Amino acid sequence: MDTCTALSRELTEPLAATAATAATWLLLEQPGPWGAKALKESHLDPEVGRALDRAADGTGVRVALIRRPGRHADPPSAGHPRREVVVAHTAPGASWVRRATVADPAELAALDFAALGAGVHGSFGSDHHGDPLALVCTNGRRDRCCALLGRPLAAELAASGHSEVWEVTHLGGHRFSPTMLVLPYGYAYGRLSAAAAKEVLAGAADGRMVQEGCRGRSCWDRPGQAAELAVRRLIGEERADALTVERQQPSPEGWQVLVRHTGDGRTWDVEVARGVSEPPRPESCGKAPGTPVRMVVRTVAAR
Repeated sequence: MDTCTALSRELTEPLAATAATAATWLLLEQPGPWGAKALKESHLDPEVGRALDRAADGTGVRVALIRRPGRHADPPSAGHPRREVVVAHTAPGASWVRRATVADPAELAALDFAALGAGVHGSFGSDHHGDPLALVCTNGRRDRCCALLGRPLAAELAASGHSEVWEVTHLGGHRFSPTMLVLPYGYAYGRLSAAAAKEVLAGAADGRMVQEGCRGRSCWDRPGQAAELAVRRLIGEERADALTVERQQPSPEGWQVLVRHTGDGRTWDVEVARGVSEPPRPESCGKAPGTPVRMVVRTVAAR
């Protein structure tokens, strides 16, 4: 039987504007196996997972579990060993990554999630210095494609010497596996080869984003992602923080999005419509075929 990834690739489903939406990511290290709903199905106390889910709801913060690449069939650890926590805000010109360790993850529920979603870290942890963070979705309990394609990619990146490779529980879009999120900028990628992933990380270390395979920047919702990527393609802009989405308004056909160049002030009006991907295909392995929503850029006009 064809996998969801094979069918999506065969049908040339567009990657653009399919990134998960999150202004800020809160990533908690949790070794061991993960279930499909990892915050409640792992060695993490499920009550803690539910508390973090509730705290993040509606704040622009997305919570996920992370672990280093490798084998994960370990038993639960006794007590509360210290775990790494990464919080990253992804807005252009205001992105940051902060790191800390916690002995008890329950402490994280007391954070000001609304402030984190707005880009205010409140002196949480300390600034991250070093390689961009590469987060590769590998949760095979959620979709087998993530394990079959994501785990080898994470292992290859780690073996190549990239010091900040993590497996992550969920980035959305299983059918685009292997998928990767790059912090601090928050650009998501799909259908990555190891060579392409290394190019993406090299670009991020230099303040650039690679357009090939890019699904969008997570701080924008899907119409904003589509508009920003369309302007990038039009003008050949690679600097990660060069473009920002200033305004997005509903229109009878979809959305009118205003994109601005942060360097020279140029602006573009982008018309984005809602479409569907035909013919039907499963959005995840084992699910019934459906017609996933897609963003269609109709016009890009410089002001």
